[in-house]
Order: sequence, then C-alpha cells, then structure tokens
Amino acid sequence: MNKRKLNKICYEMRRTILQTSYNCKEAAHIGGALSMVEILAVLYHKIMKLDLNKPKDRFILSKGHGFLGLLSVLKTKKIINNKILNSFQTDNSEIIAHPIMNPNIGIETSNGSLGQGLSYGVGLAIAYRLKKKKNKIFVMLGDGECYEGSIWEAAITATELNLDNLVVLLDSNGFQNDGKINNKMNYQNLLNKWKGFGWNSILCNGHNIDLINKSFNKIRANKPNIIIFKTIKGKGIKFMENNNDWHHGRLTKNLYLTAINDLKKNYA
Repeated sequence: MNKRKLNKICYEMRRTILQTSYNCKEAAHIGGALSMVEILAVLYHKIMKLDLNKPKDRFILSKGHGFLGLLSVLKTKKIINNKILNSFQTDNSEIIAHPIMNPNIGIETSNGSLGQGLSYGVGLAIAYRLKKKKNKIFVMLGDGECYEGSIWEAAITATELNLDNLVVLLDSNGFQNDGKINNKMNYQNLLNKWKGFGWNSILCNGHNIDLINKSFNKIRANKPNIIIFKTIKGKGIKFMENNNDWHHGRLTKNLYLTAINDLKKNYA
C-alpha cells in the first residue's frame, strides 16, 4: 500500500474518532486516540498478518484510553461497521471508553487500569514460542503508562526470556491524564531506560508514515523490541494539539464542526 492510500486511511481514522465521540454526546478519550493514528494505519495495513479466524500476529492495546484509535482502524479494515461505532458509550453497549475483549471483532483484551497489557503480551509471546509459531505480538503502551511498576516487571521478564517475537509500540505524546510527562520520562529518556532493560530500542517520528514503516525494518532477533514514537496529543486538530483538556473531553456541535474543518485543511 502506497503513502497516498495510507494518508487517506489516516484521514478516515481521524474522522471516525471525531464522529464517534461526537455522536455519543458524552466526554470521550480523543487526544490519545488521535496521536496513535499513523502508527496503527501502518501496523494494520502494511505490517501485521491479521486473521481473526486463525490468529497470526496479535495486537494488544495496553493504553486502553486509546480505544477510539483502535476502533477507527478496525473500521478501515472492514472488521467493524457504523452500527457498532454508533453504540459507543451508549446504554447496554460493550463498546465503551476502554476495550472489552471480543476477538470476533479484533479486540484482543479487556483493559481498564494501565500497565496490564505488556504482561499479557509477554504471556502470549511465551505461548507462541512454545507452540513454535513464528508470528509477532504487538503491544501499544503510552508514555504515562510507563510510570506503572508492572511495565518494568514485564520488560525484564521479556529480556530474560529473549522474547524477540514481542514488539512494543510506545506512543510518547508527552501527556497523561493529570498533566505533562516529567522530563525524566520523556521520549529520549524512555529510549535510554528501555535500552537499559536490554531491549532493542528504536526512536521514530510517530506521524511520518515513511519513517514509521522503516522503523519496523529495524526490529531485530534475539531480544524484545520497542519502537518509541514521538507523537503529538490531539494530532490533526489545531485546538486539540498538545492540549491535555482533550485527554477526555466532550465535543459540542460547534467544536465538532471546527475539528472537521481542521481535518479537511490538513488533508487537502
């Protein structure tokens, strides 16, 4: 798939995130979903071998508040439709703020508290090795999530077991729920920390499709891999970019129309 088609997919994903959050008439996690769009577009449309009936590569969303991002890419793969999206955060729906496991529609794990997805991914990677499956386990983390101790317990386990079938995608957008990421946990320091834990560690611009694609070519054997993507929270919508009010916010009609206009200008 060429860059032009991937850019169109990214536009569709961002539009889906905005429409879905607006349609539910409730506050939703928008900023952290917009920051991961290009990463997921490349992963799902160029890298992963996806088969829901006989799972091959697997994707675990550990930063569960990015669920709108996952839903948006599943729509571009025609795994979910507007009927499912229109149930987002409505009464009796299982499509809520964080994922509820439903492998039939590409949702591999339930997620609420942060820091759980990497341990789950380590377990899957071990199982794949025991079964001699050659596919990979991809886990998406957030930078704020890396304050959780369970992340580092899982990280050292993966190193000790040389889980080279495990690839972490770290969305480093510089914010967490209650504010900015401390300088000690910024993307460059995160790179050094993961290197210190024995991982093959790669730094990449998380919004440049060409560089994202190349970063997957830097994955190596004999140790776990992590790609740390420098991203912008709220990417693509001017009034949301680097504005942590949109970690969890509600779109009014005027704000929604402003956001859609911004989006059209960015992809014109």
